[in-house]
Amino acid sequence: MSNRANDWLNQAERDLEQAADSQKADRHEWACFAAQQAAEKAVKALHLHLGQEAWGHVVARLLDELPIDVPAELVEKAKVLDNFYIPARYPNGHPEGAPFEHYGQLQSGEALDYASAIIKFAGSQMA
Repeated sequence: MSNRANDWLNQAERDLEQAADSQKADRHEWACFAAQQAAEKAVKALHLHLGQEAWGHVVARLLDELPIDVPAELVEKAKVLDNFYIPARYPNGHPEGAPFEHYGQLQSGEALDYASAIIKFAGSQMA
């Protein structure tokens, strides 16, 4: 069976591009979700690179389960991204209002920065 780690990392990078495109289009909720997805796929790529399978969508947990040292700051960034997995997509993720009403430039900018840091970490570990 072939190792698909690079495929996962390449898709993570493309998801980050989607996040940036969504931010430019003022679709900040989608930028936040795409950034979370990018980070998740990057960490799963690293798991595969290290010969492990990873399941789930909680990026902080996926980082914690790596058999290498992960900077605590990166785990904290992942915790922020994890908050974009459901509420950024579903109207019942907030007490009221559609998701797009709850996200703006501040949130999407942070999401892009944090996902980028996680992708960079995964890529450097895979190099």
